Amino acid sequence: MRILIADDDPVQRHAMRTQLGKWKYEPLVFNDGKQAWQALQEPSPPALAVFDWNMPGMDGVDLCREIREVPALAGMYIILLTSNQEQKDKVVGLESGADDYITKPFHWDELRARLRAGERIVTLQQTLAARVEELQEALVNVKKLSGLLPICAYCKRIRDNQDYWTQVEKYLAENSEAQFSHGICPDCLNQQLAMK
Repeated sequence: MRILIADDDPVQRHAMRTQLGKWKYEPLVFNDGKQAWQALQEPSPPALAVFDWNMPGMDGVDLCREIREVPALAGMYIILLTSNQEQKDKVVGLESGADDYITKPFHWDELRARLRAGERIVTLQQTLAARVEELQEALVNVKKLSGLLPICAYCKRIRDNQDYWTQVEKYLAENSEAQFSHGICPDCLNQQLAMK
């Protein structure tokens, strides 16, 4: 999974790049919030990010606020990394749009655990979005079958959208997931036997 990192400390950036690579993540590392914001404008931005709070240009809190204003980025999981340890700072950071908050100095094991939690949440969100899309497609297909269907009173064929007359089974098979097995009902069986 790709993770966007924004930190103005070159030592911290190098350590993050190295450690995340060891954990099999793909880190995209930037010097400040402005560079990170520009990277987020590209197609398919990472869904997980770690931002330092104190950076020149655009700090982590401002970056969080900007991200939460963009619907396409709203699902991004953001960890705010900072030396600000006051309770009020934590509240400000979380209210700005961060999903998690880690204070420096931090332990690598803690960061890894929090990244895994973020990864689980992002994966669940992506799975849910895919299911919603499938349901919307299914709803469109159901709507295709609703409404008035012209049917022949004699041969029971249905007129389709191209104004062709087709068998009921064919029409429903093409416009739904219905499958048919043919049989004969008792009334029709009796009629057929009576005709012989």
